[in-house]
Amino acid sequence: MYTDGKGERVVYKTYLVEGPSWSPNGRVLAFYSQDKLSDGLITKPKIKLIDLTGINLRQLLTPADASDPSWSGLLP
Repeated sequence: MYTDGKGERVVYKTYLVEGPSWSPNGRVLAFYSQDKLSDGLITKPKIKLIDLTGINLRQLLTPADASDPSWSGLLP
């Protein structure tokens, strides 16, 4: 999206997408999402990563439910 708000592009869409966090190099977006199942139940939150193209989506494996991702700084 441009600074004037034009050019918005949706890179991922589902029932709930929250807590976006850009990687230090600005090429990957981390967020958490939940899906709504056909029976009305909501899935547990999972952290996902997607690149700028919106094509390369990965789920980050965590030992339990996860939300609100945050990147650490660049290491020396």
